[in-house]
Amino acid sequence: MREPVDDLSPWVPRLRRYARALAGNRDDADDLVQDTLERAWSRAGLWRNVADMRAWLFGIMHNLHVDALRRGRLAVVALDEDMPGAVAPPPQAARAAMLDLQAALERLAPEQREVLLLVALEDMAYADVARTLGIPLGTVMSRLSRGRERLRLLLDGAPSAPGGDAVRLKVVK
Repeated sequence: MREPVDDLSPWVPRLRRYARALAGNRDDADDLVQDTLERAWSRAGLWRNVADMRAWLFGIMHNLHVDALRRGRLAVVALDEDMPGAVAPPPQAARAAMLDLQAALERLAPEQREVLLLVALEDMAYADVARTLGIPLGTVMSRLSRGRERLRLLLDGAPSAPGGDAVRLKVVK
């Protein structure tokens, strides 16, 4: 039997991380986390019936994010440089690889990026991702497969990746 949940604070770091990936900037991400927590607290009576609190909270966040995008309240923008990271800056090569990965993630379709982040970053099971996003399991697997392949092509520097423009590199002299 599961212990009753009466505190959402342990989930805030994960919610903030996922919100930053969805919204792309700190202010919109903080608003999204606050709206998610507010919605969850307003439905506290449902908590005892929630089998997976993480999936439930991420589902609320996903739905709020999609609603905001539909209403035109949010625009997906690039992640800013003030993203929390390691105390010491990473070595040059590691930083360059991280920036390449960030740029490639931003070029993925939002549906692929969401699934990829939930599986890879949040370590969620495919079935949990399907429940969280309200999509069939096969769709999760398809989006994940296509997202991984597109990410692989983008990171390998393919001249043109499926579903997007050619990768443009900036020449620095």
